[in-house]
Amino acid sequence: MRVLGVDPGLTRCGVGVVDGVAGRPLTMLGVGVVRTPADDQIGPRLVLIEQGIEAWIEEYRPDMVAVERVFSQHNVRTVMGTAQASAVAMLCASRRGIPVALHTPSEVKAAVTGSGRADKAQVGAMVTRLLRLSAPPKPADAADALALAICHIWRAPAQNRLQQAVAAHHATHAPKGRPA
Repeated sequence: MRVLGVDPGLTRCGVGVVDGVAGRPLTMLGVGVVRTPADDQIGPRLVLIEQGIEAWIEEYRPDMVAVERVFSQHNVRTVMGTAQASAVAMLCASRRGIPVALHTPSEVKAAVTGSGRADKAQVGAMVTRLLRLSAPPKPADAADALALAICHIWRAPAQNRLQQAVAAHHATHAPKGRPA
């Protein structure tokens, strides 16, 4: 499975592509940051993010796009920009028929480090180790994007089994006379 991880942000939108399957060594195919000028208007910045993500999708052709789920932050302006960048990433993937998965920051940290409260340095160190890199990707947004991709690769099989079990349960326990 090839996953494009996206750590959304208006100024720095981290992107990283990881190839692999759960239980086997993973391979980083690319990592970077889509940047926009902080003093530009929102519209042109979103266009730059779209163009950057489209270029990554075109080059790496991921099977899946994993995006960090936007969570409540104290700074409303920051959360709005993050949500807008997140929506652009989801739109780019959906436009091409690529499935999108959302993962919370604590879910990603727990998957990669074993602790949902890990700091950026711990996440970067584990990403470096898991992908057998010589140094942690910089800036942290790039390492976070790789962590999202790793999280999805590792969690997708369990999530798929859970969804299948729920669907099977509903099919066998549907009220009589009504379709499942």
